[in-house]
Amino acid sequence: MTAILDKIQQLKKQRNAVILAHNYQPGPIQDLADFVGDSLGLSVEASRTDAEVIVFCGVLFMAETAAILSPNKTVLLPERNAGCPMADMITARQLEEMKRKHPEALVVCYVNSPAEVKALSDYCCTSSNAVKLVSLLPKEKNILFVPDQHLGAFVQEQTGREMILWPGYCPTHVRISPDDIQAAREHHPDALVLAHPECGPQVRALADRLLSTGQMLRFAGESPARSFIIATEEGIVHTLKKQYPEKEFVCVSERAICPNMKKITLEKVLWSLEDMGHQITVPEAVRVAARQALDRMIEVLPD
Repeated sequence: MTAILDKIQQLKKQRNAVILAHNYQPGPIQDLADFVGDSLGLSVEASRTDAEVIVFCGVLFMAETAAILSPNKTVLLPERNAGCPMADMITARQLEEMKRKHPEALVVCYVNSPAEVKALSDYCCTSSNAVKLVSLLPKEKNILFVPDQHLGAFVQEQTGREMILWPGYCPTHVRISPDDIQAAREHHPDALVLAHPECGPQVRALADRLLSTGQMLRFAGESPARSFIIATEEGIVHTLKKQYPEKEFVCVSERAICPNMKKITLEKVLWSLEDMGHQITVPEAVRVAARQALDRMIEVLPD
């Protein structure tokens, strides 16, 4: 293992590369990375560096987002088959058909989506800023929210705005059940339940806080609570324990695992740097249109 890590560091320097890891990645990948965080935040961080190569330890839509924001850099995804089932639940053709049915609607697209879908959208959003973004959009406009129906429903609950919701979902988050929450509470009665808004409505109703991964990390540090039940993909528990070793973090269920996020290994990161694979590119017309949707989000939410 030490030999692999040494080779990665040598190649990273040789390639002028930066390694990004999503909060859901395995612990050794997070420990290796230069930056750990959520998908959009990582892409923004990478765009600000002088690195020529971005090794994105995550899933395909995340690497695409990095390519959208950093067109002059080489973006590598160490595992070409690391996809996102929710992102795959909507295609550009399906969105075009929906837009024809609702030509007056603004399309708000969760960043967990293919580049082609972003390119057809008016605004992108993240799980942390979706509520604020929607609350600032013109009240007279209908909104088509894609692709996650559960994040969309959460936004509706928080803003009071009716939206047209695409029926996509995250398989990992919907596997978390109310029984999981109740069982975890029985074993940890003093713990706060932090759940991701991609969870189903019954789980959202049982949570003490509904937070994105970045918000969970901040909240855990600022809260006086000492124990937390984490209702999202289990990889973030590694991040939380590393940042706040004095506190207790319990994953709500052993089923809260994204198999695609776990496809990337140290060996695959090494091979990616050795062979410069697998390069992720976005056609220029798609990239420009998708970048506009991301930029509109930033214009509305400059903070």
